[in-house]
Amino acid sequence: MSGSLRDHKPMGPGPRCTCCGIDLHTHVVPFEFPAYAGGAVPAAWPSMKATDGCHRTMVVDGKNYRTVSEACWSAPRRIADMDAMGIGMQVLSPMPELFSYWMDAAPAHDLLRYINDVIADLAVSGAGRFACLGAVPLQDMDLAIAELHRLVAELGFAGVEIGSNVNGTVIGDPRFLPFFEEAEKLGAAVFVHAVRPAGMDRLAGPGQLQQVLAYPTDIGLAAASCITSNLLMKLPKLRIAFSHGGGTLASLLPRLREGWKVFPVLQETLEADPYEQAKLLYADSLVYDEPTLRHLLTVFCRSRIMIGTDYPFNFHERAPLSRIAAAFEDEDLRKKLTFANAAAFLNLKEAA
Repeated sequence: MSGSLRDHKPMGPGPRCTCCGIDLHTHVVPFEFPAYAGGAVPAAWPSMKATDGCHRTMVVDGKNYRTVSEACWSAPRRIADMDAMGIGMQVLSPMPELFSYWMDAAPAHDLLRYINDVIADLAVSGAGRFACLGAVPLQDMDLAIAELHRLVAELGFAGVEIGSNVNGTVIGDPRFLPFFEEAEKLGAAVFVHAVRPAGMDRLAGPGQLQQVLAYPTDIGLAAASCITSNLLMKLPKLRIAFSHGGGTLASLLPRLREGWKVFPVLQETLEADPYEQAKLLYADSLVYDEPTLRHLLTVFCRSRIMIGTDYPFNFHERAPLSRIAAAFEDEDLRKKLTFANAAAFLNLKEAA
C-alpha cells in the first residue's frame, strides 16, 4: 500500500458538496487481505474468496462472515452510487468486524495498518470525493494512540472510527480516557459504531437481528456511558459522533435525567444535566423514519446531526436527502443536516 494520502490529504469536497450531501457513515472492506506474516495465524485473521464477478466473501475463523459487493473497494462504483443518491462526499471507514479488538494487539495492529492504508489509497483514487476515518487497536492504548497519530499526521485522515465497546468494556470507561485526550489534542473526529453488541442472547429470530435491534441498543449504552463518565465535561473540544441516530439514547435520556434528580449518588457523579451533555454529542441520521429523525432534534443540537447511510451493505438508507426533505421544511436546517454539520465535524474547512 502506498499510503499516498500523505501527499494528497482529503481536505474537503469540491464545489458540488455545497449542494449535495456528505455521508458520514459508509464502510470499506478490502478486496483482499495479506497473509499473516508472523507465526501461527490468529484465529480471527480474515481472508477473502471470490464469489462471482463483482462479489467476494470474507472468511473469519474458517466461516463465511459476509458476502460483499465491489462497492466495498471500488471507487468508480461508489461514485456512481453517490451520484444517484445525491451524495457529494462519502466518509470511508472500516466494516466494524474488522476492528479486531478480540485479536492479540500486535497482529491486530498489523491488520489495521493494512486496512487504513487500503482506505487511504481508495480515497486518493476518488479524486476528492472521499474523506477517511481509520481504525486503531483499542485493546492496547499505546498502539492505539500511535496509530491515531499516523492516521492524522501521515495519512491525512479526518479521524477514527471506534466500536461501542472493546471486548465488552463500554467506551465511557476511564481506561479509554487517554485515547480521547489524544484525539481532542489532535483535533481528530471520533465516530462510534456498534460492534459485537450486548443482548444477543435476548433476541428471538435470525442473526440479522444483531444489526436491526442489538446495534442501536449497544450504541445507546455507549453514548450514555460518555454522559455518565462526564467525557465531554473533561474534554469539551472532543468531536464524537454516534451511529444509528445515537441508538436508544433518545429513550434513555428522560430516565437518566429523572434518576439524576432523584438519586444523590447520580447527582454527585454527573457534572451536568444529561440533556445538556447530550447536546455536545453528534449523531448520524440513520433511523429510517421521519418522525424519529425529527425527534433527534429534541436530543441533539441542530448543528450536530449528519447524514449516515451504512452504505454499501444491503441494510442501508438509500435516499437520505429525500428523508431529510420529507422531515424538515426549514431550508437552513436541511443544509446543516445535509452537509454543513458533517463538514464541521470532520473539520473540512473548504466545505464549512
